[in-house]
Amino acid sequence: MHYEPVIGLEIHAELQTQSKMFCACPVVDSTQAEPNIVVCPVCAGMPGVLPVVNQRAVEYGLRVALALQCQVNQRSIFARKNYFYPDLPKGYQISQYEEPLARHGRLLIHTSQGEKLVRIRRVHLEEDTGKLTHFENYTLVDLNRAGVPLLEIVTEPDLRSAEEVRAYAVALRSVLRYLGVNSGDMQKGVMRIEPNISLRPTGSERLGTRTEIKNLNSFRALERAVDYEIQRQSQVLQHGGVVLQETRGWDEGRGVTVAQRSKEAEQDYRYFPEPDLPPLLVEAQWLQSIAAGLPELPAARLQRFQEHYGLSDYTAGVLTVEPAAADYFEAVVRAANGTPLTMIANWISGDLFGLLNQEGLGIEGCPITPQALAGLLRILNAGEINQNTAKIALAEMFSSGQSAETIIAQHGWRQISDRDHIAGLVAGVVDDHPEEVKAYLNGKENLARWLFGQVMRAAKGQANPQVLQAELEQQLNALKAGYE
Repeated sequence: MHYEPVIGLEIHAELQTQSKMFCACPVVDSTQAEPNIVVCPVCAGMPGVLPVVNQRAVEYGLRVALALQCQVNQRSIFARKNYFYPDLPKGYQISQYEEPLARHGRLLIHTSQGEKLVRIRRVHLEEDTGKLTHFENYTLVDLNRAGVPLLEIVTEPDLRSAEEVRAYAVALRSVLRYLGVNSGDMQKGVMRIEPNISLRPTGSERLGTRTEIKNLNSFRALERAVDYEIQRQSQVLQHGGVVLQETRGWDEGRGVTVAQRSKEAEQDYRYFPEPDLPPLLVEAQWLQSIAAGLPELPAARLQRFQEHYGLSDYTAGVLTVEPAAADYFEAVVRAANGTPLTMIANWISGDLFGLLNQEGLGIEGCPITPQALAGLLRILNAGEINQNTAKIALAEMFSSGQSAETIIAQHGWRQISDRDHIAGLVAGVVDDHPEEVKAYLNGKENLARWLFGQVMRAAKGQANPQVLQAELEQQLNALKAGYE
């Protein structure tokens, strides 16, 4: 029997506010800060304390909801989600469930099979938990992260493959970064992805038993974990077994999912309205002002790059997935004074991104300014250097911080395009290699490439290839006409 995967995603994104969700404790980098340095009675869950909602966190949540074309609820309710973990001091989490911040959104994704619309079930606010560090015989808890504003975005079970899951996660991360509400730094755990996966017989409308994979923090891990879980469940069903409803973890080293605990149902959390918080009311005027302040989003920028700059779907996609990369491209365009747009796009998405990847840098940390790259490309486009020299110059600009003009002048790399000078070099090579020229005239035409190389060597690699090729062909054709 053939089975079809049915996948929904829960994505938790920390909101980049200055303070926590329900108290005034500052938000710090939990991967760098000393443990337990930003903890107060509220986020430590002391008896008798009262939470206060962070207005900026609500604003950020509304920005995401509007960007995802959600229906924003004028009235939403915070609820207590009851379960015990050592890194959740209160023994419950303040979250939203039955009456969330927003519902019924959508996000268009692009895959190898074409475009696909993924429905968003709900967007809701909650608080993050702390962080556990496990040792052989004991576990330590760090509450710096406890209470940090968290936005949970839940899809409908619309995804059917690991490729679609990855495409959705990449697209959503891009939206969050464009909105400025989340850094997207998945290695630091500020965006965590939890796929819910089930299988059903192909053609059936009935959903199978689902498993949830917890806290995936890279696209590679997400894709591998989903692929593995689809195969695992398929093998269980093919052999007559039963898929258990459970929570599983991803073991990156072994490349397998592992059972962690039985999966709770919603009723097990015993949701009830948070008695210490009133309903959250969103005024229409405030919502309108937030909507008016939304930036150009990835899909709109992608379309504009295709239509205005004439870029291919692929190149436009590479340049617009990160807002900083799109900004960099447009800054180079403004500074490049007529340099072909496709040349600029290809150099950024190819050579420059390659250097950044080698050093593990994002475009924000690029040592080459847009103006400096524009200077190099203007020189290349003018024919003053060739492609290979430009690549070498780019690498030196990246490592030294010097301008293209300085580097090219220091090394004497400026290309020779003077036709008379190149004609003299060609004539010299022809005179110095009579045997090879004779063989060429007798039919060994591949020797033309060898002669080209000799002229380029005589020019110390600085001859304009197009001018050199034209001049060599002209002189060889003249010799051929006289020889015949």
